[in-house]
Amino acid sequence: MTVKQLRAFLAVAQSLSFAQACERLHLSQPALSLAIKSLEESLGGPLLVRTTRSVSLTPEGETLLPIARRLLADWDNAEELLRQHFTLQLGKVSIAAMPSFAGNLLPVALKAFRNRHPKVNVAVHDVINEQVLEMVRNRRVELGIAFEPDSLDGLDFTPFYTDRFVAVVPTDCELASRQDVSWTELLRENFITLQRPSAVRLLLEETVAAQHGKLPVAFESHQLGTIGRMVAQGLGVSVVPSLCIQQMQELGARCIALHSPEVARRVGLIRLAEHKLSTAAQALCDVLLHVTDWNTLDLPEAPT
Repeated sequence: MTVKQLRAFLAVAQSLSFAQACERLHLSQPALSLAIKSLEESLGGPLLVRTTRSVSLTPEGETLLPIARRLLADWDNAEELLRQHFTLQLGKVSIAAMPSFAGNLLPVALKAFRNRHPKVNVAVHDVINEQVLEMVRNRRVELGIAFEPDSLDGLDFTPFYTDRFVAVVPTDCELASRQDVSWTELLRENFITLQRPSAVRLLLEETVAAQHGKLPVAFESHQLGTIGRMVAQGLGVSVVPSLCIQQMQELGARCIALHSPEVARRVGLIRLAEHKLSTAAQALCDVLLHVTDWNTLDLPEAPT
């Protein structure tokens, strides 16, 4: 059965008139008769009884009538649903982002997206950097926001801006009065950092390895918030992305510029390479890349 054949049958069955059905479908009588005949041949028998004065349904036609109504209603609903998705009158897109980015900068872009497409729902997964990459690779989300990975491995990365890392120290320690601190000075204190395989942890270890050897970790945690609280309580010092400055300050720690060496990492949009995005995901991608000017936002900066 084809949709055209079912529409022809339903029009005749409801009006019991070929003439009215032709007018309703904007078809000629030969075309309508051919559609009905083709449907009957494909099913194996007559659906309509046609005389010079009337049209009626055979028992098989009576059986098909409610089925045809249901199938065509489902078809029309499917067409309308997809049309709404393609025109962004309806839809949903999922994005994964680092918690610090999701809580500080992403809402600015989401507001611009909402103003453009108020009927599209956005699901935000605020997960650690490694999980962002994993969720994109596993197609659990179409878009991700994370630090630039060392290996793309099937991913596409488009940078937003460069994040420079800062030192985090207790407010009552000697370093808190400084404008900046070197790694040599910082590593004299108990060091607190994220647990492996955190990208931040690996980056810090690679940074200090040449000059200072193994990172002397006293405390470690899976969450930056926990690290901030540990530092605020005087358990040690840490290094975090500038994106976390506000969070660290709210937890009671102080952030100061870090040098010798400086640590920086690009933050940007992650998606699968060679993968066609849904209409909703492409629209959000356009807002993130072409509408939101990250250089004019109030991005956290390392203290000077």
